[in-house]
Amino acid sequence: MRKQLSVPERIGALGAGIAVAGAFWPMFTASTGLGAPCLLRTFTGVPCPACGLTTAAVELVHGHVVASAAANPAILGVAAMTAVTVPLLLLRQVGVVGAPVPWSGRARSRMGWVMLVAAAMSWAFQLHRLGYS
Repeated sequence: MRKQLSVPERIGALGAGIAVAGAFWPMFTASTGLGAPCLLRTFTGVPCPACGLTTAAVELVHGHVVASAAANPAILGVAAMTAVTVPLLLLRQVGVVGAPVPWSGRARSRMGWVMLVAAAMSWAFQLHRLGYS
């Protein structure tokens, strides 16, 4: 039977994938000339809340924390979640830590609002950074 991952564990696993991609992305773009444009910004000229995350991930993987935060500070939250959850996932796999306790409906709702506020703050940051304010 497949184990279910909690939301923080999913974010942590995603962060681990982002770290691996951030390590190899510069080589890919240098050899192919391809990039990952923001579709919202490409079609409307307006940045999305996630604009700069690719740059931020690459900078963070290479140890440039200030440059990473300047591109999109949300990457620091993803990195913190990854630093906590990846060891937790490994401990779960070897049986040291049990399965996560499901969140209540109220906790899920509260987290939804937290994520909405975080996205709004990220979008405001991107709009300011790129001169839309």
